Amino acid sequence: MSSRIVALFNLKPGVSVEQYEAWAKEKDLPVVNGLKSIDSFEVFRVTGSLTGGAAPYQYVEIIDIADMAAFGQDIATEKMQAIAAEFQTLADVVFLTTDKLG
Repeated sequence: MSSRIVALFNLKPGVSVEQYEAWAKEKDLPVVNGLKSIDSFEVFRVTGSLTGGAAPYQYVEIIDIADMAAFGQDIATEKMQAIAAEFQTLADVVFLTTDKLG
């Protein structure tokens, strides 16, 4: 059974949209999508709120994981630890684990 993680985040003060998006395209997306445990990893820029007003987050990540045990091993590698550390300097993030209904 696959799992999905949803990450909601805002950029930290002083981090520009251009800086984050270049990093995401050049490092984060290719490295995470290259993990054997990942079915799909996508990053979305939030463009607004359907009900109006300001959206509470600037970005959303959707991480579809084929195998959680393998994912745990993948994220423990030195390469992924470096990516995670870089991400933590760029964004304030909330990671949500999910179960699909129905």
